[in-house]
Parts: sequence; C-alpha cells; structure tokens
Amino acid sequence: MYRIKSGRKKEKWIESLSMDTQQKSSQKFFETHCHLDSIKGLSLEEALAEAESVGVDKFITVTTEVGNLSSLLDIAMSHHCVYTTQGIHPHDAKNFNSALIQNNLRLNNIHRANNCVNNKILAIGEIGLDYYYNFSSATEQRWAFEEQLKIASEYKLPVIIHSRDADQEMISILKNAAPSLQRKGVLHSYSSGVELAEMALSMGFYLGFNGMITFQKADNVRQIVEITPIERILLETDSPYLAPVPHRGKENHPVFLPIIAEKLCAIKKIPLDEGCQQIYQNSCHLFAVC
Repeated sequence: MYRIKSGRKKEKWIESLSMDTQQKSSQKFFETHCHLDSIKGLSLEEALAEAESVGVDKFITVTTEVGNLSSLLDIAMSHHCVYTTQGIHPHDAKNFNSALIQNNLRLNNIHRANNCVNNKILAIGEIGLDYYYNFSSATEQRWAFEEQLKIASEYKLPVIIHSRDADQEMISILKNAAPSLQRKGVLHSYSSGVELAEMALSMGFYLGFNGMITFQKADNVRQIVEITPIERILLETDSPYLAPVPHRGKENHPVFLPIIAEKLCAIKKIPLDEGCQQIYQNSCHLFAVC
C-alpha cells in the first residue's frame, strides 16, 4: 500500500472516486468502525492524516480482545478525533473478562471528571455471535455476549454487534435484551438476513455498512441497504479488512470511507451530500458526540 507524501498533488486512491465525490471535499464523515491497531501499511498518524484529508473527522477504533482493551483506550486518550469501545469479540469469547472492561469504564469516567474532556469510550463492542468460525464455543459466545449486553445496560452505552451465521439466536437474544438497552446500538458490517435486519430496525438499532456493498456478489447486502431507512444507516470501513472495490484484496484504510458513501447513496438513489449529512447525524446521535 502506498504512503502519503507531502506535496503530492493527488493521491492514487482518489482516482477511484467520481468527480462528484471529489468535489465534496468539505463533506464530513464519521468512521464508526475500524481497527487502527491492526493497520500495517501505514502508521497510526499517517492513517489518521490520510482520512482527515478527505473529511473523516471522527474515528471509533473498536476493541476485540483482552489484549487491546487498554491499549486502544490509550490511543483514544492521546488523539482528539479518536474514540474507542470496550468489548470482547465472539472469536475471543473464551477469554472474556468483565472486571477488566468495567475497570476501564470507571477509569474513563474518572478521567472525564478530572480533566473535563469528552467521553472516549462510546460503546460496548465488538460483541456478538459468530457461528461461521466458532473460534470460541457457542456456549462461551452466548455467555460473553449476554454479559456484555448487561454491562451496556448498566453503563447506558450503545452496543456494536457482530453477527455471522447466527440470525435466529441473535434475534432471540436481542428480543430479550433490547428493552433494557437504553441506547440500543448497531449491527455492524451487516451481511445477515432480512428477518434479522427488520427485527433490529423495529427495535431501534442501526445497521452499519462497509466495503462489502461494492463487492460484485454482495447483492444480498445491497438488498438490505435498499430496505433500510437512511435515518438508520451508519458508515464504516472495518479497516484493515474488507477494502472496497477497486481496492479489494489490499489493506483497507479509513480514507476509503467516501467510496463506500458514494456507493451507498447510489444504491439508495439519494444525493450524495444529503445522504452523507444524514448518516453523519445518525452516527453523532447514536454515539452521543457532537
């Protein structure tokens, strides 16, 4: 992957955007789901600067395992535009540690009180069920998921949910948990079925879409985009994974968020500026940041 060089007239990735998108450089974007600690082709500072140059002004770098619960909080604390979460991905559910998550949440609240800074932990996530890989057993995944839903309820935080090959069980768990979740959350990187999407939307959840909507064989995901109200959509890259076409197969970076936005607005048949403005507002509303 190329790196930014000062004085460069035009970054290569811009060639993949339409002229309409290139002219919308003043449009703001909220990167609601990325993994900044996993990007290898750029330094953290380069990845942020690259994205900020195209209007991405907020980033949520999402935790997935015990090993990055504290390190990502440190990154968020040291970068004004970066926020984070606390949560254990279903892959790592066997190592779920409720005490560590709650300790970091308390530290975050103490830091806010003592320093008058914005909240840096915006959600509980990435949590959920993944019955495709089963790196943790189904029992371990369900237990960790339900425990983390309780933490979200206790701290009045939204949830960022991962769901793969688990639609019916996800529906069952969310039906039980949703009433106690004051701020609901988002089913990120949505690629599940219509039934789960409709149920989640009816309960007040958002759906997050990324580079998958540009994939040739992702008609099922584009179908969900079509039926989802623009008021319930979030944008994400899930960097460094799932780079959009024409960068598929390369490392994904937050700078590609405008490509995803352009494709999503085309699917929805709405003007780009109108769609981006609404989605930015959705993101700020869900995660309670200005």
